[in-house]
Amino acid sequence: MSENRVIDINMHMLPTDLFTNEEVLNGFLYSAPLGFGMKAYLGKTPDGAKQQMILEYPEGTQILNYVEGDYTLEAKIGAMDEAGVDIALLRMPVWQEWLPLDICKIVNDQAAEMCRQSEGRLRFNAVLPPYGRKEDIAELERCIDMGAVGVQFACCYGDRFLDDPLFKPYLKVLNDKKIPAVIHHTPGQNAYGNFDEYTVLRRELGRIHVQASAVGREIYSGMFDEFPNLKFIHTMMGGNWFGLQEILAPHKSTKKKEAMNRLATNVDREAYDRYLANNIFFDLTHPMSWGKNVLECAVKTCGADHLLLGSSFPVFYEWMARSVESINALEISDEDKALMLGGNAAKIFNI
Repeated sequence: MSENRVIDINMHMLPTDLFTNEEVLNGFLYSAPLGFGMKAYLGKTPDGAKQQMILEYPEGTQILNYVEGDYTLEAKIGAMDEAGVDIALLRMPVWQEWLPLDICKIVNDQAAEMCRQSEGRLRFNAVLPPYGRKEDIAELERCIDMGAVGVQFACCYGDRFLDDPLFKPYLKVLNDKKIPAVIHHTPGQNAYGNFDEYTVLRRELGRIHVQASAVGREIYSGMFDEFPNLKFIHTMMGGNWFGLQEILAPHKSTKKKEAMNRLATNVDREAYDRYLANNIFFDLTHPMSWGKNVLECAVKTCGADHLLLGSSFPVFYEWMARSVESINALEISDEDKALMLGGNAAKIFNI
């Protein structure tokens, strides 16, 4: 395999027996917070040909669909070959926000086995509850022994984002062990009243909004001073962070002393830039969707060394099929393309 490998850091993985194993299926369906307005259930695809697991929030408004047969090893390798992807990193989409430890273990076992069967084409990110209990850390260590290259988080758990003290015990372990973390968006906060009735706003803008909120909270909490070794890779380009990076930076007047600082913050510009340089990276979640101009703007603003290819396969086959060509079409240097296509992933995940 050539040195310039193409690495997709965002390939979705679910248990292959999700629809046939009652323990696994119920572990998913009943871990979602049904008492807080969510509805999780089995249904059929619109053509009636396949089963799917559906999540609604609020009830009557679909925000997540897992379709039977989309998550097989054969489907993954076939799509990778057609798109020109050498290696893909598995992660479980969204449900990690709620999944209990016993079901996490099943997911991790199946991910490790799929990686073994892939003969080097796949790696996986461990999924486990984010609380740092001894049993959680034991599962983390077991996953590392099985070949996990990182871990995965939801960007928030209910109303608690990752800057919350609740997650400090786990973050300390990841910091000390220098284990990278992919930060997936969550559907739990994307159904604000002004998103509900329009599907694209609900399922795209909602995810962007919550990711940008997560990145901003991580920066302005100053959490990376305590955990300087953490490397967070956020989906959806961190909620368009390339477009927000300057306007959300600390403001300081240089022309005249202001009567008051309406945007006072505990983080200065030096720290702000340091966190973005050292701790926060961005998953180019299905790059073909953003368009050439936006991708080139992200490279100019964030730097190619902070952008990683991610397709979200199998949500849309088109996203995987055009992921590599979308980056190769950019008017940037070959060196920058190589970083985005796989160089950054190889370095961060030690592949």
